[in-house]
Amino acid sequence: MEFKALISILPHEVLLDPQGKAVTEGLKNLGITNVDGVRVGKRITMNITAGTREQAEQVTREACEKLLANKIMEYFEFEVEEMQNA
Repeated sequence: MEFKALISILPHEVLLDPQGKAVTEGLKNLGITNVDGVRVGKRITMNITAGTREQAEQVTREACEKLLANKIMEYFEFEVEEMQNA
C-alpha cells in the first residue's frame, strides 16, 4: 500500500524563534499589525510503501526522530494518509 506522510517541524515553544520574530516585524512594517506569535518551521512530505497505516506511521516517526527533526530544538507532528490509485 502507498501512503503519504505530511510532517510539520517547528521550534519548541520555549525557544526563541528568530525567523518568526523577523516575519512578525516584517508584517508590522507592511501595516499588518494584528499578527503575533509567528513561528517558522518546515513542512515535509514523503511517500511510503508499507503494509499498514501503522507501519507507515512508524517509518515516519523514525525518520523524524533520527533525521528530520532536531529533538533538542524542535518538535514534530505528522499525519499519514493512504494514497488513492489514479
